[in-house]
Amino acid sequence: MDAAATPLPDLVLWRVDGCHLCEETTAIVEQLLEQRAAAGRATPRLVVRRIAEDPAVERALFEQVPVLEIEWRRLPLAVRPGPIRAFLDAAYG
Repeated sequence: MDAAATPLPDLVLWRVDGCHLCEETTAIVEQLLEQRAAAGRATPRLVVRRIAEDPAVERALFEQVPVLEIEWRRLPLAVRPGPIRAFLDAAYG
C-alpha cells in the first residue's frame, strides 16, 4: 500500500475541564497543525479527550496535563510550542 494513503495515527490531547494550560495548549497545537498543513507536511487529526472519562488515565496523567499522545509516545506538560513542535516532527516527520 502507498505510504501516502496510510492514515496517520491521531494526535491525542488529554485535558482537564477548566484547565487554562489545556486551553492554551489546544490553541498552540491547532496553530502548529495549521502550519504543518500549509507547508504540505503530514498533519494528523487532533482528538481531544478528557482524562475524567477514563479513571485509569486520570490516575496516571492528572498531575501531567495537558498531555499529548501519539500511539505509545507521550509528551507530558505540553505547554510550550518548541517541545510540541519537536514532538510532532519526531512522530510525523
